[in-house]
Amino acid sequence: MDTDVVAKQFVEYYYTTFDNNRPGLASLYQDTSMLTFEGAKTQGVAAIVNKLTGLPFQQCHHAVSTIDCQPSGPAGGILVFVSGNLQLAGEQHALKFSQMFHLMPQHPGHPGSFFVLNDIFRLNYA
Repeated sequence: MDTDVVAKQFVEYYYTTFDNNRPGLASLYQDTSMLTFEGAKTQGVAAIVNKLTGLPFQQCHHAVSTIDCQPSGPAGGILVFVSGNLQLAGEQHALKFSQMFHLMPQHPGHPGSFFVLNDIFRLNYA
């Protein structure tokens, strides 16, 4: 398994889905998953999707600048760290963001299918 390839494919899928169909992100999380969004912690699929779909903007576009990843532990996890710009509809200036994902194998022993165990998002203010 090439962690760089997995990370790149995951990031492309995640942000395309976020920008076009936020409820579709539910398939990436499990009930053990936790999201920390700007310091607020949320756990479980329903709560995470509710948080993401309830954000105070409907349209946005993520432009990824960097993707860094590392293998994580004997279970085959992957840490993915992303930085980039978030353009909200109707706003002139993009917001800088960083996000970290801890991906875990969906079915241990069957590489290639992952879920998000941990997700931490922060806006980066200059």
